[in-house]
Amino acid sequence: MYIILLATMLVDLDHLFAHPIFDPDRGSIGFHFLHSYYAIAVYFLMLFFKGNIRIIGIGLLFHMLTDFQDFYFWHH
Repeated sequence: MYIILLATMLVDLDHLFAHPIFDPDRGSIGFHFLHSYYAIAVYFLMLFFKGNIRIIGIGLLFHMLTDFQDFYFWHH
């Protein structure tokens, strides 16, 4: 399970399609396609499946939560 949760960090590969790749004044949520609200809805629906799909959904939702709080609560 630990490896699966670590692998969900690969969702950040969508940052490579942005220009610039990193912008400290830009939040990931709602900007990158794997961080879109539609993608988050799919990650939520993954919670209703059994097995590894559920674990992946949990990992992706935690990733979205940490991206959200990182930008909106700690950004200066």
